[in-house]
Amino acid sequence: MNRLIRSLAAMTLLAALVACGDSKEVSTSAAKPAAPVGNIYEAVSTKATGFTIGSMMAARTVYVFFDPQCPHCATLWQESKPLLGQIRMVWAPVKLIGDLSGRQGAAILAASDPAAEMDKHEQLRGTGGKGIDPPAELPKDLIEKIRVNTELWTSIGGGAVPYMVFKDPANGAPRAYEGAADTEGLRKLFGL
Repeated sequence: MNRLIRSLAAMTLLAALVACGDSKEVSTSAAKPAAPVGNIYEAVSTKATGFTIGSMMAARTVYVFFDPQCPHCATLWQESKPLLGQIRMVWAPVKLIGDLSGRQGAAILAASDPAAEMDKHEQLRGTGGKGIDPPAELPKDLIEKIRVNTELWTSIGGGAVPYMVFKDPANGAPRAYEGAADTEGLRKLFGL
């Protein structure tokens, strides 16, 4: 029985990892009723909890739903860094891949410098580890924020991470994009 449970858990994790980063533009018309098409950006900007990096004076804000265990999210983290003088990014952790993801997301949010904690996390993952080791006790309100982020992400049509929500640079309409992109791809996507 334990072997069956472990096999099912491994298959679930594999499915989550495979799904976590197929890059594609997401039609906001597929958004569920909790976040109508015209309100996807507003819903995310008012309900998501994350940490902010980049220029606080930037005209463009990009919201990124990410799972701390997602390798594609790690790629996006690194590839977006050269653009941080031109955009502001709000990284909102979700719990997609497992309990560790949710706990790591809460620990990153709890850090005095979440961006430095994210860098540390990604450095540890880059050396073959699982990232930061979250404390045994995390504030319940942060665990709740991860749950709310996860529900918000699914309610707006999120099916994979990273999932970016931003305003179209040409017309200001809300847009969503699933998956990572390299720096040049992000520059084009955000109209920089």
